[in-house]
Amino acid sequence: MNRKRQIAISLSAALLSGVVVYGVYLLQLRQIRLEETVQVVAPKQFVPAGSTLERGMLTEVSLPRSAVTKNMVTRAADVVGMQTHAPLGTLEPILDWKVDRYPLLPRPGEATFQIPREYVKSVSNGIRAGDRVLVYVSSSEGTSRKLFGSPVVVASVKTSSNAEIDDPKNSNLMSLAEGDKERMYASRRDANGSIDSVNLNLTEAQWLALDESCKDGSAKLIIAFDASTFGELGKEDRP
Repeated sequence: MNRKRQIAISLSAALLSGVVVYGVYLLQLRQIRLEETVQVVAPKQFVPAGSTLERGMLTEVSLPRSAVTKNMVTRAADVVGMQTHAPLGTLEPILDWKVDRYPLLPRPGEATFQIPREYVKSVSNGIRAGDRVLVYVSSSEGTSRKLFGSPVVVASVKTSSNAEIDDPKNSNLMSLAEGDKERMYASRRDANGSIDSVNLNLTEAQWLALDESCKDGSAKLIIAFDASTFGELGKEDRP
């Protein structure tokens, strides 16, 4: 009887030991998986909003697999030639919603609105399609203010004859896509007309705020060129 009891105890101990060993194995396996790293794409230096990404700007950084999200970019080829919608910090993983290959098209949640002429007090003559602009409200009855907290994208800039304002021999959009700041600057000096109408990519809330500010005629818009379009690359990260 004692022998049978000893055998049962031994078998129970062996089984319990096996369970403990297997549990430790599962914990170690989980830890190894958590410690595995994944290469994601990041800029080598600070990249302002409105910049066109080039291969030389990008590098790869290692992150624990548990820290990688589905909207992080893992292949540099997927974002080369795209334009940034938001600033990218040095070695900050690039998220797919921060870049776009077709910046003139409205993003999800946006639409392209032509700004009524009677709403506009002044437009910077330097703006072109693809630029980012700041929108201000100049009021005759109250305090003038910045209308939106961040720049918005210009979808098109037209003359009175409905022609896109650009240098026909040196397209601003082609220079923007190639990241050639010198040609972009030159295209602004040799543009083919004066601005008559501007189309902006806005969210519904932004358009309603703009319309509410200007529809009674007491306030008008000032549309100003935002220099971040030129993407001051090569400079250190800044606040």
